[in-house]
Amino acid sequence: MADPATNTPTPPFDSRVVADATEFARALTRMAHEILEANHGADNLILLGIPTRGVQLSQRLAALIADIEDTPVRQGELDITMYRDDLRANPTRNPGRTSIPGSIDDAVVVLVDDVLHSGRTIGAAFDALRDLGRPKAVRLAVLVDRGHRQLPIAADTVGRTIQAAADERVAVLVSELDGHDAITITRTVKEA
Repeated sequence: MADPATNTPTPPFDSRVVADATEFARALTRMAHEILEANHGADNLILLGIPTRGVQLSQRLAALIADIEDTPVRQGELDITMYRDDLRANPTRNPGRTSIPGSIDDAVVVLVDDVLHSGRTIGAAFDALRDLGRPKAVRLAVLVDRGHRQLPIAADTVGRTIQAAADERVAVLVSELDGHDAITITRTVKEA
């Protein structure tokens, strides 16, 4: 099999779905309730999605929380591109959009991301937040915790914990970008 754009051979992949749309929705609903329980309600909450798929997840969590509490929840997005520790190795990254709904000072900020892996993305998000203000508290909500941390970071709210090998890729698919909701694990199959 070859990549149509470059006509170079691509290795075969073994991919499997570990959570379908129903399980995905259940995990998000449970996460919304856990966020509310930890915060004792929706007062002073701001959900900030980390691009790319963290944005869609934070939008959905904000909508779920608003439905449960019958009150709107502030939601935005936090681009961490310029705070990444791998910019020297990959300097051509284009910065994304940061959209903060009001001041984060004295608010409870919940960072929302799709997959927690090494912890480096969240470390960069902490650095980005410091430039924006001083929240009362910062919490982390991720749909998937797959382990293999390189920094001492743990999520406060986790939709699914998945044991994946270091050479496996865990992906979150969202209907807004991918046409359907799912969590997949992909492994490159080594040819004999």
